[in-house]
This record gives sequence, C-alpha cells and structure tokens, in this order.
Amino acid sequence: MPRPSETVSTGYYRGFTNEKCEFFPCHKGVKKEFNCLFCYCPLVFLKCPGPYRVFTDKNGVVRKNCTDCTLPHDGLERSWKFIQLWLGKLTPWNGQAQAERRPPQDLSESAPQ
Repeated sequence: MPRPSETVSTGYYRGFTNEKCEFFPCHKGVKKEFNCLFCYCPLVFLKCPGPYRVFTDKNGVVRKNCTDCTLPHDGLERSWKFIQLWLGKLTPWNGQAQAERRPPQDLSESAPQ
C-alpha cells in the first residue's frame, strides 16, 4: 500500500508560511521559506539537537525553552526532513540542560542513536 506522500505530485504537505499570523515571524534568523507547519515542535518532549534552554515552571516542572531554535522552521524541505529524521527514532528528553554546542549543518549526522 503506498504511503500518502507517494500518491501526490507536489510537496505542499511539507509546510506552509502563514504571513498573516499575529506572531509571524516567531523565530528570528530563518533564512529560507519560513515553515509554520511545526508551529509547536513535535520534539518538545524528545531528545533533539536544536538549541534550547531549560527552565522550571511555576509548578516545579522542568521544561524546554525552544525560542532560539529555527530547525523546524528554516525552509520547507529542510525542516520537513529534520522532523522526519528525529521522529524516526523517539528518544525521550531526560530533562537535562543541553551541552553547549551548535546544531550540525548536516542533520543526518546527528540522528539519535
């Protein structure tokens, strides 16, 4: 049985740019088409390479602040591949702060083990 993506001739399902959104652009530094498909990143509770900070909310829950991350937004094709790669092998986030490092240029090199 073919996958839904194999039944269409376009790639429109991979993203869109909503320039009428009241919060657009929500992340500074996006250089390609801004992809709004992942407005709320599906990796927020998972291990990921995106730059994030850790904070404790008013209920004492440790959470990620992904404001500085543009990976799920930077370019329709690139952001789609990034999310698909990291959703391919789910690794829960351990609640720890991220080690100081920059996200890799070639996202395939950083796939979860």
